[in-house]
Amino acid sequence: MEEKEQMVLEAMEKAGKPLRPGDVAKIAGLPKDEVSKAIKSLKKKGKITSPKRCFYAPS
Repeated sequence: MEEKEQMVLEAMEKAGKPLRPGDVAKIAGLPKDEVSKAIKSLKKKGKITSPKRCFYAPS
C-alpha cells in the first residue's frame, strides 16, 4: 500500500465515522486531489466502502 493510501486509511480509522474526502484531507494533512486518488485506489482494493454518497469509511 502506498504511503498516502496508508495516511488516508489511518485518518478514516481515527475519525471512527464515515468522512467526506475534504474532511479526510484536513485530518491527514494532504491535498484534496491526492486524497481523492487514494480513495479511488483504496475502494478498488476493497479497503474502504462508501456507506452513503460522497462519504467513505474503512471496510
